[in-house]
Amino acid sequence: MFTGIVEELGSVKALRRDAGAARLTISASAVLEGTVLGDSISVNGVCLTVVDLNKSEFSADVAVETLKVTNLGDFKIGMQVNLERALQLSARIGGHLVSGHVDAVGRIRERRVEGNGWRIFIDAPEAVLRYVIKKGSIAIDGISLTVADVDKTGFSIAMIPHTAKLTTLGYKSAGDSVNLESDIIGKYVERLLSGRVEGNVSLELLKQNGFA
Repeated sequence: MFTGIVEELGSVKALRRDAGAARLTISASAVLEGTVLGDSISVNGVCLTVVDLNKSEFSADVAVETLKVTNLGDFKIGMQVNLERALQLSARIGGHLVSGHVDAVGRIRERRVEGNGWRIFIDAPEAVLRYVIKKGSIAIDGISLTVADVDKTGFSIAMIPHTAKLTTLGYKSAGDSVNLESDIIGKYVERLLSGRVEGNVSLELLKQNGFA
């Protein structure tokens, strides 16, 4: 589990493919402190397990399914990526709960200057958009951001200079792909209200007990 608060920008050192899967090697520094084999690190919002590391880099295996549903397969040598270590229970949650399990890949529609920052418009598939609400949270390439507005094909976020400086979103432009993970709470609420869980929890039941 992560918070969506990026700790540092790493860079892609290698992406070696093997039988459809891949081994990804990332140069880093801050996220390597205290990290051991088997730990999880979020790379552009994708939860990966560390299988090898030294003082300046770590490697992770990327499954075939992960390559299908994320943009990790498009990585190039030298490309910068957002990095975050898994959440510690003693840490402050500055963003929102992010699982690192990407729902889909979106695409930046437009990047527009707005005040001292930018408004970023992102097209998203319905599988993600159904959980996106105005003022709600969403993870974009692993960055916890607040949704500014929603339309029929996507949504927009307001990017401040701090976010632009410390994450890859500051370097991206129209046409670029981004990994999207919708707020996990919305998924659980939908499942509860649909009555598809054990115990037959339904909207009517929630109303009867004062939860809706």
